Amino acid sequence: MSNDQLTAHLEFFGELGVDGVRTDAEWRNRTGAAPIAPTSATVAPIALIPIEDLDAIRTDIGPDCTRCKLHTLGRKQVVFGVGNPNADLMFVGEAPGADEDVQGEPFVGRAGQLLTKIIEAIDLKREDVYIANVIKCRPPGNRNPEPDEVEQCEPFLFRQIDAIKPKVIVALGKFAAQCLLKTEAPISSLRGREFAYRDAVLIPTFHPAYLLRNPAAKREVWEDMKRVRAILSGH
Repeated sequence: MSNDQLTAHLEFFGELGVDGVRTDAEWRNRTGAAPIAPTSATVAPIALIPIEDLDAIRTDIGPDCTRCKLHTLGRKQVVFGVGNPNADLMFVGEAPGADEDVQGEPFVGRAGQLLTKIIEAIDLKREDVYIANVIKCRPPGNRNPEPDEVEQCEPFLFRQIDAIKPKVIVALGKFAAQCLLKTEAPISSLRGREFAYRDAVLIPTFHPAYLLRNPAAKREVWEDMKRVRAILSGH
């Protein structure tokens, strides 16, 4: 990592509210983090399909899916998902944006760059996690996905979750959290809580795009990510 990259990372951690970092091996390998007080709410169990691999799910979707109207509304390609197929941590966003539609990978624009920094803030790399969206095709003008589009697409997300079997799912933003939890509660009341979801712990937090508009909310996301790190560490 260059000096400029290191400086940028330290500035970002400062925005999150991190007061400093330690580089000694004992700290990086610590196991004595304080447990998190239970704040769980339970989502009704969902019947699981037989476990399959991600390649089979991608093949089933196909390279030019026509199941909903989005294929007629200007989308360039299906944006399936990316990352470690055995990841303990999975991020779920709303839908691809313009950059994602061009590159075929979720979270590659400015919000994606910020998400990468958030991942690195808990000592992971982007390739360690799995990143996907509720909707695999870009809605026109980046509008919210419509109910009929979600109905056609979300079963593929459920299959991705079941194939990966993450320990923690982070729902990024209002739409993803409401869609996964089947609720209309605002993200402000959902974040800061844990939900049992498809054999994982689901943690809603603010979308990186929201953080770009409201930098002060980074501290709240940092609290959520510390919770994620603690769960992944077994605490």
